[in-house]
Amino acid sequence: MAKRATRESYGAALAEYGADPNIVVLDADLSKSTKTEVFKKAYPERFINMGIAESNMMCVAAGLASCGKIAFASSFAMFAAGRAFEQVRNSIGYTKLNVKIGATHAGISVGEDGASHQCLEDIALMRSIPGMVVINPADDREAMAAVKAAIDHEGPVYMRFGRLAVEDVNGDDYKFELGKGVQLRDGDDAAIIATGLMVGEAIKAHDMLKAEGISARVINIHTIKPIDEEIITKAARETGAIVTAEEHYIMGGLGSAVSEVVCANAPAPVKIIGTDRYGKSGKPAELFEEYGLTAANIAAKVKDAIAMK
Repeated sequence: MAKRATRESYGAALAEYGADPNIVVLDADLSKSTKTEVFKKAYPERFINMGIAESNMMCVAAGLASCGKIAFASSFAMFAAGRAFEQVRNSIGYTKLNVKIGATHAGISVGEDGASHQCLEDIALMRSIPGMVVINPADDREAMAAVKAAIDHEGPVYMRFGRLAVEDVNGDDYKFELGKGVQLRDGDDAAIIATGLMVGEAIKAHDMLKAEGISARVINIHTIKPIDEEIITKAARETGAIVTAEEHYIMGGLGSAVSEVVCANAPAPVKIIGTDRYGKSGKPAELFEEYGLTAANIAAKVKDAIAMK
């Protein structure tokens, strides 16, 4: 498959499943970037441009949901999760309304937009809201399936999409199931648990390690909340060493969620790969290298984790 950004998948999925008359899409004046313009062209009567007013957009989405609509509120992750956090918490989370937040341009892969737009704390923020489902798809087919799952799920959902075009990592036989991880590669020496864009790097790390005679399991966690405790616990028990990889702060994201499961069910060494500082402007590939979000660094951390057994 050709590379495709998950934000493009978001727009395509909204248009594909948008025939449901209860679906309403709101955008904070970024429809060309979030790709909700695809839905707008197909169903203009159910698209609302809220202007640069993200907090108000969340409240309007909540109001529509309270009247029986499936409301999609769309903006950059920095604004959807950061600027509008209070409204998401109180108007959507507390009330358990059927609002789906489509947050695009997450992580340092936004590149030249720089630190102000590179949201690296959104997963932690959304995980902290009771009842909020948090999904971080790794490729096109997973992102399309995530939107469909969000429509079918009753309650608030946060979906994290990227700007950068990515390759398919899941394969033609892939089946998305909310709250379930997917094992992509087998291995017994350690387990690499990744989410979003880092799933592709995890697969590359697996291949690097295999060439050195090290067997590393690769698990794709697309739903970070509720997280698949079963697949994580099994990996910890069977391999005895875990490495997590995410395009997010090391506090409160995938690594934290996995550590909570491992600590409670099957104690084992856990190495967390993510960022510990603000992003900055630059080419995505160069930023990934500087921040250690690479297959080579994952492979190195796997060796460290194995040494801690």
